[in-house]
Amino acid sequence: QVQLVESGGGLVQPGGSLRLSCAASGFTSDWYAIAWFRQAPGKEREGVSCISTSDGSTYYNSPVKGRFTISRDNAKNTVYLQMNNLKPEDTAVYYCAAGAWATMRDKLGSYEYDYWGQGTQVTVSS
Repeated sequence: QVQLVESGGGLVQPGGSLRLSCAASGFTSDWYAIAWFRQAPGKEREGVSCISTSDGSTYYNSPVKGRFTISRDNAKNTVYLQMNNLKPEDTAVYYCAAGAWATMRDKLGSYEYDYWGQGTQVTVSS
């Protein structure tokens, strides 16, 4: 019974930072990707970043490159998203998701992921 629980969202001013956490449980394999997606009001869900739990490979969507960093702590079964220099356009509900790494064609495609958390709100506003 795979479960993903994200936390760490909140209200932050432009230029500020937040760190999101995704705590995972119930996996029986190390060959998973864990990804962050976000969905803003009126927009479709978009991939933000993903990481392989097996080898640590990472991918980032262009809008967050250089500002966000995804990392893992396999011993704690937790993936983090460090978000720096936040911008108003980063405002969204952020979701973590898990899927099978080896068979993915698009590592930031939402359809590739089978398990999803409930989301955490990130609001960037002055």
